[in-house]
Amino acid sequence: MPVSSIVGTFRTIAVVGACALVFVGCACGAKKPATVAAAPSTSTSTSTTTTAPRPTIIAPLTGAPTTDRSAAARPALVVKIDNADPPARPQLGLNQADVVYEERVEGSVTRFAAGFQSTGADPVGPVRSGRMTDLPIVSALTRPLFAWSGGNPGVSRAIRAAPLVDLGPGVVADAYTRRGVGGKKAPHDLYTATSKLWAHAPDDARPPAPIFTFRADGDRLATGARPVREVHVDFGVTRGAPVDWRWDANRKGFARWQRGTPHLDEKGIQSAPQNVIVQFVDYHRNGDADVGGNPVYVAEQVGSGACWVLTAGHLVEGTWSKASNEAVTTFTTADGAPIALTPGRTWVELSAPGGATVVR
Repeated sequence: MPVSSIVGTFRTIAVVGACALVFVGCACGAKKPATVAAAPSTSTSTSTTTTAPRPTIIAPLTGAPTTDRSAAARPALVVKIDNADPPARPQLGLNQADVVYEERVEGSVTRFAAGFQSTGADPVGPVRSGRMTDLPIVSALTRPLFAWSGGNPGVSRAIRAAPLVDLGPGVVADAYTRRGVGGKKAPHDLYTATSKLWAHAPDDARPPAPIFTFRADGDRLATGARPVREVHVDFGVTRGAPVDWRWDANRKGFARWQRGTPHLDEKGIQSAPQNVIVQFVDYHRNGDADVGGNPVYVAEQVGSGACWVLTAGHLVEGTWSKASNEAVTTFTTADGAPIALTPGRTWVELSAPGGATVVR
């Protein structure tokens, strides 16, 4: 469930330092700054002014350039977001997240783990509880901040023992608020703000390493890429799913539909990330049940399996692999080459095998 290959490299950029920021033009044979002649003075002498080039910073989770140095240096922040349909919709913050994971939780619901780093969202939510499926996601993000509403005793112990910074309401109560917008009621009305959460980042927090390989300008799509119009993902539940991803050439992204309607945020904007990865994983019951008696599911993300990568209006079939909770998930073609994404935002669907189909 995290996701792909750190093995990939950018053609025109160099990854700088352990902070995983990439600066273009620092050590890649960049041209010297241009020298501009100044207007002559009353004497016959002239002077020159040198304009220093501004280095480009590459956001580690999107592969996109940014000039916001403070944002690029901050840690990743993962917010658990409700997707009970209809009481949780519309949400806030999904369209600002660098990466979103959709996971099956209890019998009739999916939930999101939304990762922020290059941009934030104030407010974001509704915030819900953590799950064991979250552990392999957060563990690969270089000790991210984690915003959640809590969990049962076993899950809570596991999450607090994971390599993350717990920023739930029990730790930073002032970062959360109840919003009854649209008639939402508890437990679907808890919201937070990324700015408030980042304010609680520890002094030794650092940005994540890249978790995907991205294409540089001019790079070709992976071998075997074929045009795709729509992909349908069914989590085998009656609420919160199914999901359809339809290529939108005007937005250069895959527009998300849920239960047959456009998935809009509170501002009326439909989710349309540049990339969607369908990662086929096995689910098992962990013995827990929700208040309705429905079994709770956990996605098995350590190991390997099949994947579909949707990018630039194409589908690439491949294989995912993850050696441990802390390892980054790699996504490769049949010949072992990394599958490179379009720079931008990415959604990862943790789908059971056979849970997705291509719509012709």
